[in-house]
Amino acid sequence: MKDLGFIVASWALTLGSVGLLALVTIRRARELSSRVPDERKPWV
Repeated sequence: MKDLGFIVASWALTLGSVGLLALVTIRRARELSSRVPDERKPWV
């Protein structure tokens, strides 16, 4: 049980990093998609 702090900190760091990466990716995608004309967006 003495390694519990290390395990929790590792999980927190991993999940925080993945969450931050997802947030940055989504924000960047929204910014870039606003530059593309609507007729060039196959996903719309």
